[in-house]
Amino acid sequence: MTINALVLNCTLKKSSEPSNTDALIDEVIKFFDETEVETEVITAADFKIGYGITSEAVDQEDEWPDIFKKVEEADILILGSPIWLGEQSSITTKVIERLYGGSSLTNEKGQYIYYNKVGGVVVTGNEDGAKHVSRSVLYSLSHMGFTIPPNVDTYWVGEAGPGPSFIEAKGYENDFTRQHAKIMAYNLIHFARMLKAHPIPAEGNIVKVQMH
Repeated sequence: MTINALVLNCTLKKSSEPSNTDALIDEVIKFFDETEVETEVITAADFKIGYGITSEAVDQEDEWPDIFKKVEEADILILGSPIWLGEQSSITTKVIERLYGGSSLTNEKGQYIYYNKVGGVVVTGNEDGAKHVSRSVLYSLSHMGFTIPPNVDTYWVGEAGPGPSFIEAKGYENDFTRQHAKIMAYNLIHFARMLKAHPIPAEGNIVKVQMH
């Protein structure tokens, strides 16, 4: 059974720059690789993503529709976000808004389009806020129709105040973070396989909107 995972890294940096969020995402992907999950990482800052609550292009330069197609094809979706002032990044918020813009679309059974997909979150920072960001992102995904398995938030934060971030502080050596990266990966894979073999029944959750 082939499982496809898509990671949307919502760092404020381009993919050409070192990213602490990307480094922690890599720790999760290591376990995906071991279990032959096909993974693609997209750094949102590399693309022109317009503002709006829609899955369609908001202007001629908007590249979101191409990303949205990959979301539709994925069994697993992970959002990665750094913490700024205790909150998720502005790009994370924009991506969630665009995901929400497609949430009223339906699958071939008439269910919301994100049904039978699982979601998770990766968060990095150098002070508190990881659980707050995780709660916000995971609720958003759940509200849109994603299934949220247990313990699918992986995070790393250093001491409060200015200081080294994940890469410089060698956060990848942190036992708690490493353990949760593994738990997250395996729980996402398990639920993705389970939902692919046994999709959520249509009875009771068919919605009256047009199919995509």
